[in-house]
Amino acid sequence: MAEIIRPSSVFPAMRTPFQVHTKDGIELIAEVAAPLFPSRGAILTLHPLPTAGGMMDSHVYKKAANRLPAMAGITVVRFNTRGTSSEAGTSTGHFDNGDAEALDVQAMIDYCFQELKLENLWIVGWSFGTDLALRHARDPRHKGLILLSPPLRTTSDEELKYWNRDNRPITALVPEFDDYLKPEQAQERFSIVPSIKIVPVADAKHLWVGEPSVHRVLSEINSIVTGDLEPLPLEF
Repeated sequence: MAEIIRPSSVFPAMRTPFQVHTKDGIELIAEVAAPLFPSRGAILTLHPLPTAGGMMDSHVYKKAANRLPAMAGITVVRFNTRGTSSEAGTSTGHFDNGDAEALDVQAMIDYCFQELKLENLWIVGWSFGTDLALRHARDPRHKGLILLSPPLRTTSDEELKYWNRDNRPITALVPEFDDYLKPEQAQERFSIVPSIKIVPVADAKHLWVGEPSVHRVLSEINSIVTGDLEPLPLEF
């Protein structure tokens, strides 16, 4: 019998905690949630601002790990950046406002390819995580970027312009009622990189609160990663 998807829904997957060490000796706490059947693609998630409560368990990413492996065949990799805590544990080191976190991003990308042997990997950033993606996720092995609620808080114009030299796709989902960068403002700020696709999301807020917003985000991620055009089902 199909189950109506609720905020607490958790579907079958192989969930494995692990640790990754960065080049400067930081230990990152992480988890991979993989499908029980062959994976169709993967996402590495970069979480919201840790000084405002962001972590690997921030609700959209937790729900992605709980649902996407079974519903879409997508492997979900989550981790805490340096100095960030969640139920899974605390990564060592200290928050560096997105600068030293470059080493965290690269260590996780390396692990995804070298240890997890993932294919069709996409980088998903949310809020603070979008700045990490735009500034530091330049590794040529991943397929592109998916940005959720980008504030462009620490990304300079020069760092943004890098993506004019890199033809991998970037999609930014911008909530209608975002606290930092609404769709019209995003169109203006991102105009220096015309290839970036801006997707306004009606009725959504920066934190994507509510099941309709979560469903939209996870459906967009699935479409980009797997090519499925239909939204994810509301029952499973």
